[in-house]
Amino acid sequence: MIILYIIILLFVFYSLLIIYFGIAWNSIPDYGPSDHPLQTKVSVIIPARNEAENIGQILQSLKEQTYPASLFEVIVVDDNSTDGTARIVRQFPAVKLLQLQEESINSYKKKAIETGIAAASGEWIVTTDADCIPTPNWLHTLVSFKEEKKSVFIAAPVVLDGTSSFVQIFQSIDFMVLQGITGAAVFKNKLSMCNGANLAYEKKVFYAVNGFTGIDHIASGDDMLLMHKIWKAYPGQVHYLKSKEAIVSTRPMKTWKTFFIQRIRWASKARNYDDKRLLAVLLLVYLFNFSFLFLLVAGCWFPVYWIYGIGFWIAKTIIEFPFVSAVAAFFNKQSLIKYFFFFQPMHIFYTLVSGFFGQFGRYEWKGRKVK
Repeated sequence: MIILYIIILLFVFYSLLIIYFGIAWNSIPDYGPSDHPLQTKVSVIIPARNEAENIGQILQSLKEQTYPASLFEVIVVDDNSTDGTARIVRQFPAVKLLQLQEESINSYKKKAIETGIAAASGEWIVTTDADCIPTPNWLHTLVSFKEEKKSVFIAAPVVLDGTSSFVQIFQSIDFMVLQGITGAAVFKNKLSMCNGANLAYEKKVFYAVNGFTGIDHIASGDDMLLMHKIWKAYPGQVHYLKSKEAIVSTRPMKTWKTFFIQRIRWASKARNYDDKRLLAVLLLVYLFNFSFLFLLVAGCWFPVYWIYGIGFWIAKTIIEFPFVSAVAAFFNKQSLIKYFFFFQPMHIFYTLVSGFFGQFGRYEWKGRKVK
């Protein structure tokens, strides 16, 4: 029974955390870009490796931006692609193409980004991924917000597009929840969370915190680890931009295998977090999800624990539902809510697996083994 009381206590703290995130998310004002003339010079940096399938789409979408073409440049950093990525980029004469030399390093994406920043002429760095598509007003909204709020770092929303399979629907819901937590935590200045598919920061600030120095040995973390370095130096100037005009859409993984590899990669940076607040939250979430595994196993000897497990499953869904619904409304994903309850067991399983394997061993990403 002592274990059961511990699980109840974990559920209480978890519930309070989710309720807090829900209140915080709903308190973020929706931002609308101003009409006054903008002056900031922007450099959009896109790291790419074997992205021939996607790179043309994002470059075309950047040609269609409402932000003045004279005020932004696009830099694609080709990380030793073995397909036609570079050839497609060359079809866009205005795009600057940089090509990395093969090196024996552990963080290829950070190398690509810092190479792009070194070549950038803009004072405002915007990073995204080659498989992303921004809205036409993306850059205009980012710059308008930056000039109005005096931001040095902006985390902006990302959404997964694709609901043609079970794995894609699951990813869309899970990623949407992560985005809601990101917005709530950053808005309340409680956690350093963001996604590298939609980030913006001042070039001089990147160099002021010595860029990726100190975190350049970590395969992942070009987003959150950098964000925390900047937050420590400029705590009042790191913001979250909640605006539909600033949303960047990207594609979900096509298979369960690639999905788990991606999530393990994301989880791998957790042991390197300097943000102790985030570590405490991750530990709480992991332990609460682990309690379901305990109840499942314990039920083999004492079936009543299965009943407790079902009860916590229902209670977890009820607590999370208002928050998830609010985030879904922002991303126009209300149609996915009907799957939320049934995906709970899968979410618990993947949290345990990715959290565990993210802390041990190596994984493969884009044809390379990293750790």
